Amino acid sequence: MASATVSSYVAATLTAVSTAASASSTNRASPQGGVIEGVKPNTYSTSDPLKLFIIQAGIIIILCRLLHYPLSLIGQPRVIAEVVGGIILGPSVLARIDGFKPALFPTESMPVLSNVANLGLVLFLFLIALELDMRMFTSNWRVALSVGLAGMILPFGLGVAIAWGLYNQFHGEEGTVPISFGVYALFIGTALAITAFPVLCRILTELNLLSTSVGVTVLAAGVGNDVIGWILLALCVALVNNSSGLTALYVLLACIGWILLLVFAVKPAFHWALRKTGSIQNGPTQGMVALTLLLVLTSAWFTDIIGVHAIFGGFLVGLICPHDGGFAIKLTEKIEDLVTVLFLPLYFTLSGLNTDLSLLNDGTTWGYTIAVIVIAFAGKIIGGTLAARAMKLVWRESFTIGALMSCKGLVELIVLNIGLQAKILSKRTFTLFVVMALVTTIATSPMVKLLYPPSYQKKLEAWKRGEIDWDGQPLHSEGANQADSAQRAQNTKIRRLLVYLRLDSLPSIFTFISLLGEENVIVKSSLDAPHDNDAEQDALVRKRPLEVHALRILELTERTSSVMQVAESDEFSRRDPVVNAFRTFSQLHDVAVSGSVVVAAEDSYAQVLVSHASDHDSDFVLIPWSEGGSNTIDQSTPFKASTEDRFSGRAHLEFIQNTLNKAVCNTGIFIGNGFSGIAPIHRPRQALSRVVSGISLRSHKEPALLPISDKTHHLFFPFIGGVDDRVALRFVLQLARNPNITVTIAHLNWTSDGDDDVAAIPESPGAAAESKQAVITEITAQDMFLLSSLQSSLAPELASRVAFADVSVNSSSVLNQAVDAANAKVGLNPRNAGDIIVVGRRHSRLTFKTPEDELAETVGSLGAKLTREGLKASLLVIQAAGPGLEW
Repeated sequence: MASATVSSYVAATLTAVSTAASASSTNRASPQGGVIEGVKPNTYSTSDPLKLFIIQAGIIIILCRLLHYPLSLIGQPRVIAEVVGGIILGPSVLARIDGFKPALFPTESMPVLSNVANLGLVLFLFLIALELDMRMFTSNWRVALSVGLAGMILPFGLGVAIAWGLYNQFHGEEGTVPISFGVYALFIGTALAITAFPVLCRILTELNLLSTSVGVTVLAAGVGNDVIGWILLALCVALVNNSSGLTALYVLLACIGWILLLVFAVKPAFHWALRKTGSIQNGPTQGMVALTLLLVLTSAWFTDIIGVHAIFGGFLVGLICPHDGGFAIKLTEKIEDLVTVLFLPLYFTLSGLNTDLSLLNDGTTWGYTIAVIVIAFAGKIIGGTLAARAMKLVWRESFTIGALMSCKGLVELIVLNIGLQAKILSKRTFTLFVVMALVTTIATSPMVKLLYPPSYQKKLEAWKRGEIDWDGQPLHSEGANQADSAQRAQNTKIRRLLVYLRLDSLPSIFTFISLLGEENVIVKSSLDAPHDNDAEQDALVRKRPLEVHALRILELTERTSSVMQVAESDEFSRRDPVVNAFRTFSQLHDVAVSGSVVVAAEDSYAQVLVSHASDHDSDFVLIPWSEGGSNTIDQSTPFKASTEDRFSGRAHLEFIQNTLNKAVCNTGIFIGNGFSGIAPIHRPRQALSRVVSGISLRSHKEPALLPISDKTHHLFFPFIGGVDDRVALRFVLQLARNPNITVTIAHLNWTSDGDDDVAAIPESPGAAAESKQAVITEITAQDMFLLSSLQSSLAPELASRVAFADVSVNSSSVLNQAVDAANAKVGLNPRNAGDIIVVGRRHSRLTFKTPEDELAETVGSLGAKLTREGLKASLLVIQAAGPGLEW
């Protein structure tokens, strides 16, 4: 009996142990070695979804970036690449491959991807609201209401009309919920009436239309259009998410109550906190960024729990953020990169993953697709065009406004995704509308370029100013134009100067402008003129002052904050500290001054400069060379660049070359080198009294700079000949009118054996003969006549300060001889305010540069040689208007 009991106990124990062992073997922890233990890197796990998410995000970001590059070349916004990338990854293309979707985008992983994307969407709607400046709407409310309402009412009505057919044909498909036709029609009408404000801003910016009547009209109408569109969408979602109309009414009342709370309670307290912390004046502090994001998330949570949508909460907080002091721009700079680089591609790629082009598989579906596209174009173009025409814009401007208002872009895709999530749209109708959104967005830029090209814009502006008639004919008589041209040709002095204003070159620019200021002439009064005293009276005759326009260019990037700066460029022009400092300096030196700030893409800097020179009828354009060798001018901490880096920056070289190639007037490139009179401070070596010292170089106090007692400058000008040198000669003599300037003009006189070896670059026989002929036929006689006539006709006050010299040179050593002659004249007085070497850019006799020498290609062979020699003087390279000499 006892043995039986023991046997049964042992058997039960062994059974329990084996059962526990088997249970532990099946429920044991997953392998911690990852791929080392043979676990696939793309395996999805609910407890650790990060591995697959990183793979998915990496694929999406890389593919979208690769697609955006070719699409950007034809002016397409980034959202097109993101949606097309999703379509490629989705069931239309790659997901058709067996195993692709389960391996990389399994169904169970979609919620994780969707949650991250939707969080990014909330933040993006917040950024969209920050971009909406209601001041644009209120200051242009008439045109905003007319164009905005007309651009919504007509497409909304057409959308309701076609919704009847879509509702009967597609609404009963899988993935939809039963809703009334009224709610369905409201959604379809809203989807066709909405305009993509963010994409509009970027298109207007890229086409330089923001400051035109077209741009102002579209932006003002777009603000109202966007706000009304989101309200309609919120109404539609509230009606869909609630079974009864009474519940939907309560939802809308709760939403209105939340809006009132944000506007009248949260907004004043939020603005007070921003001002208390100095966030409006100096940009948001980290604490205020945290508070703002908490407001965004809280508002999104509230609108979500009452049955609207989380994105509306984020949008509302963006509307109550202030635009004063550039706060909205600075806040956008803090968060936009993470949203646009990571979150948005995920969201819009999800749109593509839900787009299945194979569902458009019959004639009826394609018929509705084409009909929706036609309605999307027709409703916006007709409504916007007629409203703009009613506001007294010309027909072509009106058509351009209508075409711009037809852009759907990413806002349309957000609306469609909400419709898909709310089960208003089936997969088929969702795909149909995505195709419409892509077509309307892709077509916007080409349509605008065709309707409103730059040539037509210039003609229209001239017509509005009364300079030409509608056929393009000048309104002034031909004789008057010829007389004016002749007068301007005889006037060789600079009266209207355009300065490219760089922050790092301000000291040199200030000193240079002071040398070109107003001239005062003392004229003896007539003996016959009545006067109170018996002594003669002298009259101070003030000549026409120099007119200077300062142009500051800020770089336009793909960032939303940069686009927001474009919209506020007029405010920048009035309040920019660099422009205002230049204004004050110029006025104190008897110079008439104006200034403007332009936000432009780096590759269009040259065109902006040339356009402003043409618009201001400038005689001369002064472009300072970058101290750091780049086009970036707003560095918070200036760094000294080496000579090699300063003159090898590819982007800056291309900017200078393009400006000179497109120049419409005489242009000078100023390469500063101590011209402001501030020399680098050399710290004296000190003998420390202790073996161990706490004194560092940084603790040494800077000595105060004494005022410059010697305010003189010496100019050295090597005259070779040609159109650039003739213009430079007149410019030098104009500078010489300043009593603080002395000048040496060295005529580099070619010896007879010099013409035998003109070019150092290997050329074809025909090219060599052509180059030789250019030297022979150059107007040497005109150069010599100009030089001798100016020398003989110098005013007495100039003759004592302008010296002429002849320097015999030959082709093999002309550059070295020019450097030696300059060395003998400049940098001799280290206590003066800085010396200048002035050279012409183009000389047919000088082709001593190699084809790879970018600096010589930019400033000429002589200019490059003088720059590299490190002379103790600044360099001004001058190019005459027009092509001048071939070199």
